[in-house]
Amino acid sequence: MNASIITIGDEILIGQIVDTNSVSIARHLNDAGIVVREKVSIGDDRSAIVETLRRSLAASQVVILTGGLGPTKDDITKKTLAEMFGSRLVNDPVVAAHVERMLTERGIAFNELNRSQALVPACCTVLFNAHGTAPGMWFEDEGRVVVSLPGVPFEMEHLMQDEVMPRLKARFALKQIVHRTLITSGLAESMLAERIETWETALPPYLKLAYLPNPGAVRLRLSAYEVEGESVSQEIERQFAALRTLIPEHIVGFETATLQELVHNLLTERSQTLATAESCTGGTIAARFTAMPGASAYFRCGVVSYSNEAKIDLLGVDPATLERFGAVSEQVARQMAEGVRRAAGSDYAVATTGIAGPAGGSAEKPVGTVWIAVAGPRGTVAVLKQCGTDRGQIIDRASSQAIALLREQLSQHS
Repeated sequence: MNASIITIGDEILIGQIVDTNSVSIARHLNDAGIVVREKVSIGDDRSAIVETLRRSLAASQVVILTGGLGPTKDDITKKTLAEMFGSRLVNDPVVAAHVERMLTERGIAFNELNRSQALVPACCTVLFNAHGTAPGMWFEDEGRVVVSLPGVPFEMEHLMQDEVMPRLKARFALKQIVHRTLITSGLAESMLAERIETWETALPPYLKLAYLPNPGAVRLRLSAYEVEGESVSQEIERQFAALRTLIPEHIVGFETATLQELVHNLLTERSQTLATAESCTGGTIAARFTAMPGASAYFRCGVVSYSNEAKIDLLGVDPATLERFGAVSEQVARQMAEGVRRAAGSDYAVATTGIAGPAGGSAEKPVGTVWIAVAGPRGTVAVLKQCGTDRGQIIDRASSQAIALLREQLSQHS
């Protein structure tokens, strides 16, 4: 069964707010076995609402709208829906009493505009909004369902969970949608696809594989739509077990697993310690580790040595090395990692030095050039990476690549 999601509001189209509602609604629907075929954002415009809703109803059995249910003149969704379904607005006494009580508790006058919140299309089923003043509305037309929800995220979320999903599950005979995501690292998307081509070709036709690249990782998602869930889930697990035998060294984990979580677990299990020395990444690597509970068991310290003077004074980088090779070099990256490992007395240390831009690049060392080094009990390794052209992207990618190199060294020295 298909569904469409329509978010309404000029504030979305001009970038004033981020549309998080459609993400949450899609998760609820997918979990129930409803396939989301489209997500559309439109402005507070009657013709746009009518046109989009009619088009969506032609292809989807369920359409969920959010936004445009406030008390002011720019919120026109309720009136537009009443006209579309050939109905009139009537006062709902339960909603009216609730709105008056909420506003009184907040010290807000219950004026004519606020009274209008209790007006709902006579043909709809009112979905009581215990957390706000705008009720949700449920319409049925020729076997199809239209749901209109307030745009305030936490109000929408409560209505989806408490009202909409139970009604949809009771109204339709739903099958399951099954998703399972495996996280890989160390292979670019094209290289990964080449390595697993035979496995991918042999997948059952009802399983769909998607490649979802991220900095330092590629997610592989297997999906099955509108199926019997238990048997399909077991088949997906069998397929991923087979994949593990093909690329065992590149498997990070499932769903939301991250490289730093994998390193975190390895260091904790082995009672080994870590320190970081960062230049271009500005403490991002240290922040990723210390954001996890339990990091104090292994994380010794992080040094952001942005200047050459800090590299010399805090990490013991040789001034002659800086003079000869420059701060962005293999030699300096190695000395940074070795210096912080020595200073912290840690088992492992990771270091980054590069050009995050937008200025500072050259033909020899363009923006995005990053040297990464990992020092450990068996020596130091360093790699050169080109991490893009945008400053934020470079920092993110370099941090991910550094953690990937650390994980690689830990795996080799198990």
